[in-house]
Amino acid sequence: MINRRPLTQRTTYLAAACAFFITVIIVIYPSIAFQASMEGLRVWWEIVFPALLPFFVAVEVLMALGVVHFLGVLLEPLMRPVFDIPGVGAFALAMGITGGYPIGAKITANLRRRSLCNQIEAERLASFTNTADPLFMSGAVAVGMFHSPGLAGAICGAHYISAIILGVLLRLHGGSQGRPVLEGSVTKGNIFKRAIHELYKARHADGRPLGQVFGDSVRDSMSSILLIGGFIIMFSVIIKVLSVSGILRLIEWPLTVILRPFGIQNTLISPIISGLFEITLGTELASKAAAPLIERLMVANAMIAWSGLSVFGQVSAMVSGTDIRMTPYLVSRLIHAVIAALITLAITSPYGQGIARLVTPVFVLRLGATQAPFYLKLLVSFAQLLKTVGIMVGLSVIMWFFQRIQLIFIRVKGVRRSSSRVPRLRV
Repeated sequence: MINRRPLTQRTTYLAAACAFFITVIIVIYPSIAFQASMEGLRVWWEIVFPALLPFFVAVEVLMALGVVHFLGVLLEPLMRPVFDIPGVGAFALAMGITGGYPIGAKITANLRRRSLCNQIEAERLASFTNTADPLFMSGAVAVGMFHSPGLAGAICGAHYISAIILGVLLRLHGGSQGRPVLEGSVTKGNIFKRAIHELYKARHADGRPLGQVFGDSVRDSMSSILLIGGFIIMFSVIIKVLSVSGILRLIEWPLTVILRPFGIQNTLISPIISGLFEITLGTELASKAAAPLIERLMVANAMIAWSGLSVFGQVSAMVSGTDIRMTPYLVSRLIHAVIAALITLAITSPYGQGIARLVTPVFVLRLGATQAPFYLKLLVSFAQLLKTVGIMVGLSVIMWFFQRIQLIFIRVKGVRRSSSRVPRLRV
């Protein structure tokens, strides 16, 4: 059982007032609400449903078969020193990068339910592994909105680099959760043998037949997909009716006053407000704003990192039933947005373009891949997943190898010291 905090009177009254207000506006503009719901349904059916369902099913199957436990042992030497999270967190990171919102949060919630990470580690994971997918950034944003395939590198690079930086900064959240590397289980025994053993142990503990595993995975994934679809439709309606009723314009003036010292153009205020609710609408308005390209890119990347209240609601639903708190996630989204905007400024500079060329080839997709049929996009996404996991495993094995060498060196040094202290017998 998870202890829920009691709701205060202020929170109760505010939530009731907001719900009543939205309902009244929907009643006043029924035709607009209907059109917005149909548009949200189209986006879910044509884009979100076919894109997320294979990944959701794959996640459930891989966890049941013990593959996640196998990767957790292999990637522990990388994830623990860098992010102070268990190795299984790398699976959430890799799937979040290739699958997009909200797969990272769903995997994190599953890991927490299976006690593969503690509360603090789960909050860290949910905060920086829940990222946008490269198909959206390369295809929809760079090509479809900015009409410039060359910007895909700057958009993807800024998003993923800032996510990694956020993951490192989140080590400060909750303090250290892991044991020292040289004293923990990371360096004990052959890492490949232990990984295989963990795979067998996890599969034996699950025990379900393969047919049941697949059936349960499809059923649970469909439930999650329907939940996401409901959020997309409702937020599509809310954004549209608030825009038509003029409510969003009331927010522009105070936001303009707040952002004026930062030199942000007034034409970018409307995209920022829209992006607070939904990233697609915010990034599209940012791409069309009458402002310099660098400022439009900074706002677009900040909105993608923020992800919008729609994704926030989806993440809240994914982690429901766990002790993962949403306040650290909300604060992390704000920090991620600021870092992404600053990284965008750095990458677009002459000195930062060289760094972008080293990082972005791992994530950026070719123009043909973003315009291919869905089944080819799915194959490209899975190929990118394998590439990302392969890079992580390679780095992790290298780090484990050097940790072993360091451990051997410390033991040899300790033996020499102990032998030098043994008194010699006089004849």
